[in-house]
Amino acid sequence: MPHNKFFTSKPKLLINQLPEQGMDKKDFIEDFKQYYVHLLGRDEDCCSPYYANEALSEAIRDRLMERWNDTRQLYRENDCRRLYYLSMEFLMGRTLSNAMLNLGVTDTVTQAMYDLGIEIEELIASEQDAGLGNGGLGRLAACFIDSCATLQLPVLGYGLRYEYGMFTQTIVNGEQVEKPDHWLRHGNVWEVKRIEYSHCIKFGGHTEVHTDNEGRQHFVWHSSCNVLAVPYDTPIPGYQNGTVNSLRLWKAVATEEFNLEEFNAGDYAEAVASKITAENITMVLYPNDANENGKELRLRQQYFLASASLQDVITRWVSVHGNHFSDFAAKNCFQLNDTHPSIAIAELMRLLVDHHHLSWNEAWTITRNTMAYTNHTLLPEALEKWPVKLMQQLLPRLMEIIFEINAHFLAEVSAHWPGDIARLRRMSIIEEGREKQVRMAYLAIVGSFSVNGVAQLHSQLLQQGLFREFYELWPYKFNNKTNGVTPRRWLASCNPELAQLITETIGDAWITDLTQLKRLEPYAENAQFRQRWREIKQTAKQRLIDYKKRKHPKALHLNVDAIFDVQVKRIHEYKRQVLNVLHVIYLYNQIKKHGKMHRVPRCVLIGGKAAPGYRMAKKTIKFINNVSEVINADPDTANQLCLLFLPDYRVSAMEKICPGADLSEQISTAGKEASGTGNMKLMMNGAITIGTLDGANIEIREEVGDKNFFLFGLTEEQIQSRSQHYDPVGIISQDEDLSDVMRLLESGHFNQCEPGLFDDIINSIKSPHDPWMTIADFRSYIDAQQRVEDAYRDQDHWTKMSIINCANSGQFSTDRTINEYNRDIWKLAPQVVKHQQPLSPSSQSKK
Repeated sequence: MPHNKFFTSKPKLLINQLPEQGMDKKDFIEDFKQYYVHLLGRDEDCCSPYYANEALSEAIRDRLMERWNDTRQLYRENDCRRLYYLSMEFLMGRTLSNAMLNLGVTDTVTQAMYDLGIEIEELIASEQDAGLGNGGLGRLAACFIDSCATLQLPVLGYGLRYEYGMFTQTIVNGEQVEKPDHWLRHGNVWEVKRIEYSHCIKFGGHTEVHTDNEGRQHFVWHSSCNVLAVPYDTPIPGYQNGTVNSLRLWKAVATEEFNLEEFNAGDYAEAVASKITAENITMVLYPNDANENGKELRLRQQYFLASASLQDVITRWVSVHGNHFSDFAAKNCFQLNDTHPSIAIAELMRLLVDHHHLSWNEAWTITRNTMAYTNHTLLPEALEKWPVKLMQQLLPRLMEIIFEINAHFLAEVSAHWPGDIARLRRMSIIEEGREKQVRMAYLAIVGSFSVNGVAQLHSQLLQQGLFREFYELWPYKFNNKTNGVTPRRWLASCNPELAQLITETIGDAWITDLTQLKRLEPYAENAQFRQRWREIKQTAKQRLIDYKKRKHPKALHLNVDAIFDVQVKRIHEYKRQVLNVLHVIYLYNQIKKHGKMHRVPRCVLIGGKAAPGYRMAKKTIKFINNVSEVINADPDTANQLCLLFLPDYRVSAMEKICPGADLSEQISTAGKEASGTGNMKLMMNGAITIGTLDGANIEIREEVGDKNFFLFGLTEEQIQSRSQHYDPVGIISQDEDLSDVMRLLESGHFNQCEPGLFDDIINSIKSPHDPWMTIADFRSYIDAQQRVEDAYRDQDHWTKMSIINCANSGQFSTDRTINEYNRDIWKLAPQVVKHQQPLSPSSQSKK
């Protein structure tokens, strides 16, 4: 970076030379008191855990800052190849407990707080979730950057600093009501504002072409409305290794606070209009794009992220290497997390051609050797398309570049398949029709050197279906990288009792090498070990009950000896929460018809949020809650069957749910789920999966064996074949149990005061055009659930299955995923930061 003239060289060296922060209990106590009293102005009369949390977070952040500076300095000195992870979502959750774990000071800090009369759990619970994501995509990004730091890879995450994150969900009369999630209301102690690295982002205007004396054309973007991208950095610590990487989130700020002339003229609203328009870009996570305003804002967000991030990387490059880009591709790689940031391909071309005056071919060679694209969906409607007209209005220069990219690409296709006009039309980045559209996924494939899916089946279906013709053209680009989750947060941190048992049994190497859990498998035959495992699971279930009772009075129906049957994920038709509820109605009907019949008690827990504009998903939440009201109020089901919707599902809630789950519901229609990561988190904590052959379920079943997985449902091939002659009404008429369930539904039994409320759901599942084929899988699902009950009756056998599931979860660590990304795509050299780390408790005991 350019030399900072504010400092002379000698004081600058002195400023960097600070004594190392202490890591003993007394050091944390002293620093906590300093921040609590001197910075926050609080004393012992303050009873809010919020301020204690902030004071402790400041003390922890000081230790991270030392390592953060060391890491950045190492990357600069080594001029190493770097990876930039571009994602519209980073669902980080809470930071304090994760930072303590990765620093190796959890026990020390817990004891320090105890000595001050403070419960560490209360401080952790007072932290607001950083809900900068909608679900699996954002949580995966958070797990990825955790693993990158743990593996000491030079990776920088780029995202947006949404003022309002994922909405807070409340349930009113059974329906979802969205409330703003102002997670930054009290600020964010973990972030550092880096205003000196701000960049200007352009929107609107027009392009002018100038020809120089040598006949070369230069494109200039004129009359644009500019917005400032201001970065806020968050430290991402690796696990006890001294590495602290960065997550850089961009905030949109107006280039001018307000128009003084309009203000003086008395037009106060118009005077600040540009400021409001600019800051709207990062005001709210993922606006509903059901209308044109929503679509425009979402496109603004995507370009804002791409342009700010690429400008940042290129500015850093030029400061070190000057305007020489011959080695740029050798030193830099960009991973596009889904289709959202794919506009980065056109933006990199604009920056290299228009600003740094590379030829088109030079710039295109660099772009195609630095961009890598991860696809996360098999649903065609989720592959973003932008109207050409909107792109020309909002990003005129980018649209010109995309047209030129497409022209070059179609020439390549034509050379490969001469005269195949239909193929050219199908593969074109520009979709013809009444309104021309830009196919952003196609742009991502054309401009990237790597295209990967996120599970074996998903990648196979991309190659054989969605992107088949691109695969025929460039088979070498396509590869698979099965997703994973970080074992630090999703086992070591969220389930400390189980983590301690594992460490006592096989040592603590599993925390950074999850394949070590395989060594637990022989202990499934050890009666004493099974007993301890079962006790820990029961304790976790009771803790989940206590947590839900505090949050939700309806949780009083939970019974610790019941099967905790859990389905927590985004509410969507393809994830088939409706099928889950149909099974609950079936159980309810069996109890009403035949009594309890020695059935195994079951608590069905469903949680998740519906996109505000997704009507059927919101109707599904109402459906779940109405069925819950009827079943839980019926004395015949007491202590036997309970259905509970868990409001406001989020990262910190999942940290409570994971340890207490017995059964993991992964029941999406085969061929619709790209991967799933909730299935991995639950498996890692000893839950047993009931699922279809979809997404990563296939690989989970391969790892644990058929006897430790409850399989049901049609395969993807059977779904495709049966869709031509699907007759759900005929299936219902031939299945007495299913007929009873549908009779209860159609009679209005669960909506007696709201006639016709669930007609849309009923009509959807009875339709021969239902793409989710809920009715087709009903009988297979019921039979699988009966096998679940039979297995659960033998608690000793169930515990063996639980141990085997955890023991075989090593394949689903993001450490493995990231190692594969690095081996096949990024090719980064680990950078070892030389900073003294405290020994973990287990290491201390060994010593």
